Amino acid sequence: MRKRLLQATLLAVALTAFVLGIPLVVSALKLVEDITRGDLSGRAQQIATRLDEQVAAGEPIELSNVRLVVPDDARLTVRISDRTYTYGTDPGEDPLVETVSMVQSGTVRLAVPSSPVRTQQLQVAGGISLLAVLSAATGGFVAIVTARRLADPLRHVADRANRLGAGDFRPDPKRHGVPELDRVADALDASGAALSQLMQRERELVGDVSHQLRSRLTALQLRLEALAETEDEETAEEAGAALEQAERLSGVLDDLLAAATAARARDAEPLDVSAELSGVAEEWREQFRAQGRTLRLRIEKELLARATPARLREALGVLLDNALRHGEGTVTLSAKYGSGTVLVQVADSGGGVPEELVPHVFTRGFSGGGSTGVGLALARALIEADSGRLELSRPATFEIYLPVARADDVLGVPWQTDSTPR
Repeated sequence: MRKRLLQATLLAVALTAFVLGIPLVVSALKLVEDITRGDLSGRAQQIATRLDEQVAAGEPIELSNVRLVVPDDARLTVRISDRTYTYGTDPGEDPLVETVSMVQSGTVRLAVPSSPVRTQQLQVAGGISLLAVLSAATGGFVAIVTARRLADPLRHVADRANRLGAGDFRPDPKRHGVPELDRVADALDASGAALSQLMQRERELVGDVSHQLRSRLTALQLRLEALAETEDEETAEEAGAALEQAERLSGVLDDLLAAATAARARDAEPLDVSAELSGVAEEWREQFRAQGRTLRLRIEKELLARATPARLREALGVLLDNALRHGEGTVTLSAKYGSGTVLVQVADSGGGVPEELVPHVFTRGFSGGGSTGVGLALARALIEADSGRLELSRPATFEIYLPVARADDVLGVPWQTDSTPR
């Protein structure tokens, strides 16, 4: 984008310099010559007038009386009747000549060398060319600044759209002062908020439906088991068949939930959690420093987990922002291998979540600190979308459990989950 804008602007500047510069150079060259010829014509007219006065008074022709009007390097030639009078040096080849007629049937001819005029013309043309080059350079500088001012915001908005498509729903407060791009950024933020709410409602709906169906199936299975133990053989047989169908239905429900989990986690990939956390810490460290806080990083090397980078960054951003707003002291971001998982912890030195709020901390819309109550619910939804878990283990410590990337993940074999997150 920047290259195209730069090329278009430079092309416009070059065409402008070409279209205006050539006529300007031609006009300037013509103007220099016209000024010189005008001066010669004026001098020749003065000489002719003076000589006409001499002839009218019956005086002999004396060119010495008009020598002050003749330029130093010019030659004056006067023709009256059959006589020719000359004064001055030879102007050389291809001189500039101006001829004026006299009243007394004669002519006055002034000739000057053309080389000084050509030199002056070259100087004027060089000045105009230099001006054109300076104009082109100024236009190029303006083009570079303009291209950067337009291309950088466009690139930023495009990156924001890519992050949104990858599951990063965090609002981006950066604006560029370009009304059209700022409206696009506002629309992306609104879309991110709507998508995050939609994801949360979807997970809540799936959870509620799953809970209700399991409860009803469990009650149905208990009733069928009781009927299967009756003494009536026909009733017991029918109850057993119905119980078998209920168990199959329960298995189908488990498969459907597992498939839904796998579909949500289809974008998850083997991720170097160590490198990802380092990048997140670098992004947030300055914000902690601005409030006199410290963000400490403790991670093992080469931690490979199955996760979506954008979702993990979003969830970590929520937890770090929560620690920055509501926590105290040093915040520690750590990661290590656990039992079949990669454990990521965000802890601060404050008192943490009050005991009475712990059961509701991940409830959407609930907040004990004056916030919207959306962040932690969204963070849990994002982590669970990659078959992970987000829990509050201690009042001031949040833990993320991510599935470890298996060997077939690293080798490129499609990943499938065989269980729902618990």
